[in-house]
Amino acid sequence: MFRNVAELVELAESQNKKIAEIMIEQEMEFTGKSRETIIAQMEANLDVMEKAVERGLAGVQSVSGLTGGDAVLIQEYLQKGNFLSGDIILDAVSKAVATNEVNAAMGTICATPTAGSAGVVPGTLFAVKNKLNPKKEDMVNFLFTSGAFGFVVANNASISGAAGGCQAEVGSASGMAAAAIVEMAGGTPSQCAEAMAITLKNMLGLVCDPVAGLVEVPCVKRNAMGAANAMVAADLALAGVTSRIPCDEVIDAMYRIGQTMPTALKETAQGGLAATPTGRELEAKIFGVSLQKGE
Repeated sequence: MFRNVAELVELAESQNKKIAEIMIEQEMEFTGKSRETIIAQMEANLDVMEKAVERGLAGVQSVSGLTGGDAVLIQEYLQKGNFLSGDIILDAVSKAVATNEVNAAMGTICATPTAGSAGVVPGTLFAVKNKLNPKKEDMVNFLFTSGAFGFVVANNASISGAAGGCQAEVGSASGMAAAAIVEMAGGTPSQCAEAMAITLKNMLGLVCDPVAGLVEVPCVKRNAMGAANAMVAADLALAGVTSRIPCDEVIDAMYRIGQTMPTALKETAQGGLAATPTGRELEAKIFGVSLQKGE
């Protein structure tokens, strides 16, 4: 059993195994289930993710009308070829948005680690798929690797926006994705940890301020930027760039920041973008009354 990233990396390196394999073995030990059962469950998660991406790219609209259709716009822009950032990054962004738009439209998604941050891991996975051409087994391992880092965050900090702000949700998801991208691309366990650290420390302090209390604005676009963050951080780690602050210390810093973050900025819709004039107007339009003022 590993409790933190340092122990996870040490286990993988000392046993000459991938982080995905360490996570599978831990799940077997913790749950008592067979390898076949655990892998089958993750394959089912992968299937849910793929269907959500496909549905989102076909175009969906949320009941509130706040979100929907942006994944389609990004793909159309990408196809024109006049984009400024990389095609894989934009593809990851579009697929992250697609997943979260499906979530907002009450569709089926796989929480990774939460519903509000469910776009980053599948968005990046199905984007790098076109570059790395992984087998299905490799794609399943991608999810186990991201899960290993999510396990550490959940047990040493938080993955809840209500407890730690959006840094704990999209921040964690982005770090998980970055680590998994590195492993799929052939990076070392240490490089996976560096990617997680680089990603998360660049999202520290991110607040959770959902407009009208709905997981739509700014959640969907934060998944988009989280996916881009993960892609760039993975490249930095693969290039040999390291984080001066160790991954476990970055996770601890995220936890402490979340503890000191005002309640108004932790999923209560009392502050941040939710408290802007437009945010309040949208809230009143959707619910016919301001939830904060009771008017």
